[in-house]
Amino acid sequence: MRTINILILLLFLSSQTVNSWKREEFRTCNQAPFCKRARSRKPGACSLIVHDVAVSDGGLTAKLLSKDIPDQSHDEDQEPYQIKPLILTLSVYQDGIMRLKIDEDPSLDPPKKRFEVPDVIISEFDAKKIWLQRVSTETIDGDRGPSSIVYLSDGYEAVLRHDPFEVYVREKGRNVRVVSLNSHSLFDFEQLRTKKEGEDWEERFKGHTDTRPYGSQSISFDVSFYEADFVSGIPEHATSLALKPTRGPDVEHSEPYRLFNLDVFEYVHESPFGLYGSIPLMIGHGKSGKSSGFFWLNAAEMQIDVLGPGWDAESGISLPSSQSRIDTFWMSEAGIVDTFFFVGSGPKDVVKQYTSVTGKPSMPQLFATAYHQSRWNYRDEEDVEHVDSKFDEHDIPYDVLWLDIEHTDGKRYFTWDKVQFPHPDEMQRKLAAKGRHMVAVVDPHIKRDESFPLHKEATQKGYYIKDASGKDFDGWCWAGSSSYVDMLSPEIRSWWGDKFSYENYVGSTPSLHIWNDMNEPSVFNGPELTMPRDALHFGGVEHRELHNSNGYYFHMATSDGLLKREDGKDRPFVLSRAFFAGSQRYGAVWTGDNTADWDQLRVSVPMVLTLGLSGMPFTGADVGGFFGNPEPELLVRWYQLGAYYPFFRAHAHQDTKRREPWLLGERKTELIKEAIHVRYILLPYFYALFREANTTGVPVARPLWMEFPSDEATFSNDEAFMVGSSLLVQGIYTERAKHASVYLPGKESWYDIKTGSTYKGGKFYKLDVSEESIPAFQKAGTIIPRKDRFRRSSTQMINDPYTLVIAVNSSLAAEGELYVDDGKSFEFEKGAYIHRRFVLSNGKLTSSNMASVPSGKSMFFSECIVERIILLGYPSGPKSALIEPANQKVEIVLGPPWPQGGRGKAVVTIRKPGVRISDDWTIKIL
Repeated sequence: MRTINILILLLFLSSQTVNSWKREEFRTCNQAPFCKRARSRKPGACSLIVHDVAVSDGGLTAKLLSKDIPDQSHDEDQEPYQIKPLILTLSVYQDGIMRLKIDEDPSLDPPKKRFEVPDVIISEFDAKKIWLQRVSTETIDGDRGPSSIVYLSDGYEAVLRHDPFEVYVREKGRNVRVVSLNSHSLFDFEQLRTKKEGEDWEERFKGHTDTRPYGSQSISFDVSFYEADFVSGIPEHATSLALKPTRGPDVEHSEPYRLFNLDVFEYVHESPFGLYGSIPLMIGHGKSGKSSGFFWLNAAEMQIDVLGPGWDAESGISLPSSQSRIDTFWMSEAGIVDTFFFVGSGPKDVVKQYTSVTGKPSMPQLFATAYHQSRWNYRDEEDVEHVDSKFDEHDIPYDVLWLDIEHTDGKRYFTWDKVQFPHPDEMQRKLAAKGRHMVAVVDPHIKRDESFPLHKEATQKGYYIKDASGKDFDGWCWAGSSSYVDMLSPEIRSWWGDKFSYENYVGSTPSLHIWNDMNEPSVFNGPELTMPRDALHFGGVEHRELHNSNGYYFHMATSDGLLKREDGKDRPFVLSRAFFAGSQRYGAVWTGDNTADWDQLRVSVPMVLTLGLSGMPFTGADVGGFFGNPEPELLVRWYQLGAYYPFFRAHAHQDTKRREPWLLGERKTELIKEAIHVRYILLPYFYALFREANTTGVPVARPLWMEFPSDEATFSNDEAFMVGSSLLVQGIYTERAKHASVYLPGKESWYDIKTGSTYKGGKFYKLDVSEESIPAFQKAGTIIPRKDRFRRSSTQMINDPYTLVIAVNSSLAAEGELYVDDGKSFEFEKGAYIHRRFVLSNGKLTSSNMASVPSGKSMFFSECIVERIILLGYPSGPKSALIEPANQKVEIVLGPPWPQGGRGKAVVTIRKPGVRISDDWTIKIL
């Protein structure tokens, strides 16, 4: 029997390499009863009203009661049952954040406690709670009785409408809504109950049976975003940045946007189908420049409709007609209502509010922000050494070499194939001698092999997820018959973290970092290639309740393990495929198993941008496409775009042709090399942006409308993006392209980063493009730090001098920042960093300190100097500059704007100013 199972597995795995995504393997909304039921509800269906409003524990509390006394039935195969009161709590936090929770009343003895997702909301957020002292009342026009009004911030207040039940945020002093819940009375909360004899609660799909021991427990409601022209967010989907309507009079039949973490190989673009990760955060934005956000902390399967205009034309419900809005409909299989309302003056404010709840992104090590070279799989130590030497031979920098599953001993993680990788520590040290690192994959499925100590220990300790009968769950993945560690338990996460110690992970060194793949979790013989929903976790939690957070806990445990390994000294690098709200605290993610075609290149941009909007700044797509063999032109264009992804990694399937940069012929190799050089030149700028994300939550790669929130021409543009606030990048998404349409927003000018050519803002341009690069522009009024010398890796660039590129605006002024630390440790949290502000005004460039260093804390010093200052748009004529306080004159010449030189016009350049980046100084142009 075991032999037969192995043969079946091998047949399945072989099919993975030749067959594309099969839609029929995954459930539609109609095949998910909770979604089908919810979608069939009509506006006005909710009969709940608010009773017993009080102030308790610093928040507003109330009961939700049904006006309809008769029982309701939610399932055709279930008896009608009595609706019990629900408990509502409304809390207010600093920065204008409102939290709304609705759950079953524990005093009414429900069959079990509904699952609330732990360890996502950071502890610091609780300290920001504003304790309510009282609640005022107001009778809303047309209502029979008063509603409760709660202070939210100086400009906003929250309204709990009693009858009909509704919650919304409005501008204070005006009846102008911002974001609302249950305005269309679509709210529904299926309560847990005890199964009666003879009832059949099972659900079946593709030969799999879900026992559903507590019956239907879904929740659904409508959310409206007012004054919004579009909504964005709710990753992960391969769709446009502005989410398209899924229901409405002019919408062809569409599935809702699905949030259910799945192993989807060769996914298709322009699909609402769920992929590897889920973040239930949506942002609405409009031409006023204002944004609002809504986040539902719920890890069960979720389906979300974006409703087109007129979807409710026959409902008879009249909402405020003076305000435009976008309506959405949220449906989840389980959990509770635990929602957050964010009201910001712009999109950056909403992201800042969201990350104040779920945590700011971690600060990566410097090497992780550089270029990564990966493949499934580099065969052996000789292959690794060959690839490494070829990068040096062709003068192409890289920082990280990756090993996929084949490096292990029979897919037993934390081990090495003794034949192919007999000296793993020595292999890593050879790379480390050049300042390079290695990443090895560690997946969540543990091979069920009694000779494997990890499996034996997990079995003995009872650390595996259980099946519905209480036995260790047994599923199939790369290792064959496998079990899955239950990361919901803090004790088990700590145990897992210990496995990364040098003693336990034999052959690992400080330069080895980790990749968590398949952690949705992927189960090849499971329903929809994932774990059954009735599997059981720590505390009796059903897998259906936490599925979307499974990879999050695995990512957390692995990251904490690397922290333990280094005694908390060095920042861990862990890449995860599955993710959830809060994953930004533990490392990077990527967009999964994409395909080598032009459409996938195009859709990578909105996918990366949506992740950034949702708190995940450290993300990118596999350069070149994981599946398939990209033609050389596509591969070059992907490198040119990928150099601007926050996470820059080339990766490929084992069945594809080898495509390391030197294998494409001399010309294409040079083009790829130049694209990689772009990333290394801009590393100081990227690193400063990662620090900005670490402190504020604002992403590294940004939609144009994040920087130009009132410019409607940016709203539907997801082919171009901003890197920080200073660079605009336009990808090339068609083969043999001779021209590119580029929109440059704003009133100030833009400068081509390589030629220095000037373009006025607020206009569309049809630009000639060559094979050499994609269009990229620096915004006037900004200063970007660069490192222009080419090295083997970022580590070898640490002591290299800087170039400052100043793009002047119409007032011949500009400003920018530089952030530097040791690139590795957590000492920056103690004040060990350099943070400089550069300002050019009235012909004088000033460097001043921005670091906030607590008294007595350690400092970070650098002897690095500025060797060149390039001034784009500055009128020629000056011949020298005066450096103070050194009272030293230096020469001004005309030089190239880009290190390779020769292609652009000569621009004003201050040669060899020699000032240290750690010092205060002034340079006056004479």
